[in-house]
Amino acid sequence: MSRIGKKPVQVPAGVTATVNGQTVTAKGPKGELQFVVNDEVLVALENGEIAVQPRDQSKEARSKWGMSRTQISNILTGVKDGFEKRLEINGVGYRAALQGKNLQLALGFSHDVVYQAPEGITLTVPKPTEIVVSGIDKQVVGQVAAEIRKYRGPEPYKGKGVKYAGETIVRKEGKKK
Repeated sequence: MSRIGKKPVQVPAGVTATVNGQTVTAKGPKGELQFVVNDEVLVALENGEIAVQPRDQSKEARSKWGMSRTQISNILTGVKDGFEKRLEINGVGYRAALQGKNLQLALGFSHDVVYQAPEGITLTVPKPTEIVVSGIDKQVVGQVAAEIRKYRGPEPYKGKGVKYAGETIVRKEGKKK
């Protein structure tokens, strides 16, 4: 039984949510998102709350129940407040800069890496060693942050590379004489 799926999703103030069949659409101050719920799950909008129920007690229906509720909650939060991920760059000569809408990364390669942000994502560089990825879709924000981190992930000996803010790197001891 899903514990999270039992709890209805409150529609926040300033957000308009509509349920049309299996499609949940949310409009808010930041934009508009929609999510198509799997056919194994029933969705209903009642009294400013979106309730999610499994169609039957099959394993597939119960497994998609909690995920559907979380996705609906994420689109409602996204159109109201948005999401952001912070990345930190560690290493001598490693830095980031904005070049128009593109992100230019100097990560110790013979060339600079230029990353073009997808539609709906805002990249900001408050410091040369910090990148902020923000947008309304939680999945896309996380995907963009992961793609930037993948260019030069943190290495375990000196901790050089791109890491998430707050991420701890398990350090290894170097060679001994």
